Amino acid sequence: MPDFHHVDVLPLGPDTTTYRRLDLPPGKVVEAAGRTFLDIDPATITALVRESVHDIQHYLRPSHLAQLRSIVDDPEASPNDRFVATDLLRNACVSAGGVLPMCQDTGTAIVIGKRTETVLTGGADEEAVSRGIFEAYESLNLRYSQMAPTSFWDERNTGTNLPAQVELYSAPGQEPRYEFLTMAKGGGSANKTFLFQETKALLNPRKLAAFLDRTLRSLGTSACPPYHLAVVVGGMSAEYTLKVAKLASARYLDTLPAAGSELGHAFRDHDLEKQVLELTAQFGIGAQFGGKYFCHDVRVIRLPRHGASLPVGIAVSCSADRQAKAKITPEGVFLEQLETDPARFLPDVADGLSEEVVQVDLNRPMAQIREQLGTLPVKTRVSLTGPLVVARDIAHAKIAERLDAGEPMPDYLCDHPVYYAGPAKTPEGYASGSFGPTTAGRMDSYVAQFQAAGGSLVMLAKGNRSQQVTDSCAANGGFYLGSIGGPAARLAQDCIRRVDVLEYAELGMEAVWRIEVEDFPAFVVVDDKGNDFFAGVSEPTLQITFRR
Repeated sequence: MPDFHHVDVLPLGPDTTTYRRLDLPPGKVVEAAGRTFLDIDPATITALVRESVHDIQHYLRPSHLAQLRSIVDDPEASPNDRFVATDLLRNACVSAGGVLPMCQDTGTAIVIGKRTETVLTGGADEEAVSRGIFEAYESLNLRYSQMAPTSFWDERNTGTNLPAQVELYSAPGQEPRYEFLTMAKGGGSANKTFLFQETKALLNPRKLAAFLDRTLRSLGTSACPPYHLAVVVGGMSAEYTLKVAKLASARYLDTLPAAGSELGHAFRDHDLEKQVLELTAQFGIGAQFGGKYFCHDVRVIRLPRHGASLPVGIAVSCSADRQAKAKITPEGVFLEQLETDPARFLPDVADGLSEEVVQVDLNRPMAQIREQLGTLPVKTRVSLTGPLVVARDIAHAKIAERLDAGEPMPDYLCDHPVYYAGPAKTPEGYASGSFGPTTAGRMDSYVAQFQAAGGSLVMLAKGNRSQQVTDSCAANGGFYLGSIGGPAARLAQDCIRRVDVLEYAELGMEAVWRIEVEDFPAFVVVDDKGNDFFAGVSEPTLQITFRR
């Protein structure tokens, strides 16, 4: 009979995070029953969460910014890789001003807390956390994205970005401490979290390589690469596998051991991480428009499992790489030190970014715009100036209902290109709040109907499209232009000159808008001849095997 051994499934090493101290009271130290307790005022938790949300919406980790700069400096990076990386660095500089958040999708707020039993709070911790999130979204130029179901079929925006995902756990130890991880997950990266129920047969170097070759390509670019990619193999349940994948993508589990044991704890396979990163570099997808930088880095974690199950979880953290650790101890209240001076990572000269850019005047009739686009090969970089109509999920659904009822296509979708997006709040004195593209694929099912009715003949968004969109563009003379996913603050500051509501004002950020843009960057992704840039990089072509 084996002896009992308790094992922490996720045994983390020492915390090497650099923190800054906040001017907040940590609480009152209380001695009782021979032990030391820390009595924390819930208001301190609220203030800490509020400050955490502010920081992750405006600042990035120095390590992430250094990875972007390394793309710019890499002679093997494609011009498109370097262009995207440079634009993301510029976006970080705008966002660090503290007015425009780095991404218009300011996400679902997620807070994970772990406290020892010697921390006293009064028990309303989840409420204190939620209040901090509420206050941050109320006072900052963020976007409310949470939809409350008022019936099974009907929804209404809560107008607060609540409810949040709050998870509170106990932590071992007698020393009083309360640790937090605050994250913001936008729809783009959240929608690229996947679970696969596999079998023991996948634990083979050749089969795992083929599986990841096929599966990782399907992530596409709609979640704004370069990615921090996590692959988790195993897990005591499906939901645990996905939880570990999310934490790994945030680099929260970086200090896991590098080898397994018979005790059944998780470990990182550093050699396999290198191999998977090499695999993604060969896809040709790159940082959105071709190249090798589909991923910044990879975390591969192996978990224990039930003998009849092999769940596999895949998750990404996108270019809006938003998370920060925090802690409350008797010594003070501390928040992870993010980078407040990203300009130090900007290149002095935009080397390799000088290739020809085609200027497209959107003030012309749609027929002339399409005629010019029809002369450009796929992957051509263009610069857009003039009016765009903005519409996304709910607006598309409402317009489809009108078409189904026999009404004509609204003139604004016939006369102008359509930009799939939804803005964050507009700061005082600005023409626009952060206003980057949303995922194009969510509108795919509308394209054929809209284009047949004379609308959506030039579309602008981020990410790859389905075959039905390519077919519709070929049949109706349409185009899909890909915008860089990620630099929403820079686009608002440098490219968007005016924003007006056209229709459905009651929908808030989901309304139909008319915007004026200047030098708005994009790439030709799908043309009117049925060519699709992503078609050549979506299907596995490699015959590879991983090293053991």
